[in-house]
Amino acid sequence: MATIAVRIADETRDALLEKAQRDGVTLSDLIRERLEEAVFPVRSDDTATSDFAPTSMDSRDRHMFSMLHRILARVLDPDENLEDGDRDYQLKRARTLERGYTLEYGSAFAGIDPELSMQDCTRVKDILDMFRFIDFSVAKHAKAGTEIEDDVLSDLVYRGFDFNNTLEGQMADYVEFLIDSGRWQERRQSIQDSDGGNSHSQTLDIYLRMLAEYRRISEAHQRGERWDHFLTQTELESIADATVHPSHRGQFKRKTK
Repeated sequence: MATIAVRIADETRDALLEKAQRDGVTLSDLIRERLEEAVFPVRSDDTATSDFAPTSMDSRDRHMFSMLHRILARVLDPDENLEDGDRDYQLKRARTLERGYTLEYGSAFAGIDPELSMQDCTRVKDILDMFRFIDFSVAKHAKAGTEIEDDVLSDLVYRGFDFNNTLEGQMADYVEFLIDSGRWQERRQSIQDSDGGNSHSQTLDIYLRMLAEYRRISEAHQRGERWDHFLTQTELESIADATVHPSHRGQFKRKTK
């Protein structure tokens, strides 16, 4: 891991130290976390889909999109109400664009999600890779008769993403897309076991902490004499410990036999 030296004002250092103490983390961890957020931000989830509708459109674009809606109105089966709606729905979207009702453009752009950034797509793939190697290692330990605590195994289970959170819901959709494309097939069963991949609580922050620890371990493997994806019992426990927020780790203690 690289080291960066930065000069800051004394009052800034004191403020950072105070915040780190309040959060129950080291100053180094706090600064590292803030730098990673600045470079690789997790998308804010407070933007409604309708906010992506334009407040104004060029007349040529309005004409093109209205014609597409009218074409859909002609080809849709009148006896079926599919995801594209029915004839009247498409004609209403066309009229909205043709008349230039800017306040109604949101309805014409319904179903358009915010982009899932390249960084967030990469995060999803990295999370899936991490759980692939966790599962591989757990299975190898089980075959060898290595006993791993139940609470550790429970923390290392992939639980999907929260459908009630816009960003995590998109990530869950992306996972399904990747699986349907033939990748990460081992996740198909775990998604079925977790209500279709719905964790019912936000998991992204937990996964990112696990991922940071997994990357630290992987880097150590690369620097060492061996390089493989097998995680030792101690390394699995370290990743499981990362599921606990740093501010709570002082009160956290795993059960021991």
